[in-house]
Amino acid sequence: MQRRERTRHLIELGGLVQKAGLVDLTDDDRATILGGLMELADRLQGDGGAALREVFRRRGLRAFEAEATAAE
Repeated sequence: MQRRERTRHLIELGGLVQKAGLVDLTDDDRATILGGLMELADRLQGDGGAALREVFRRRGLRAFEAEATAAE
């Protein structure tokens, strides 16, 4: 991945962390955010991870759709 594309990708991921409310909920404590993301990764790798991933995916899609509807 080229440097500019990688930078854009990382900025977009940071935007998702912000959009999910994690920055405010953790008072911008990056260790807490990282720990939460690591826990999520562990759960997705464990038993039932595929089903959990689908639940999270649907919830995220609904959030994107709600945002798009609100913007119209």
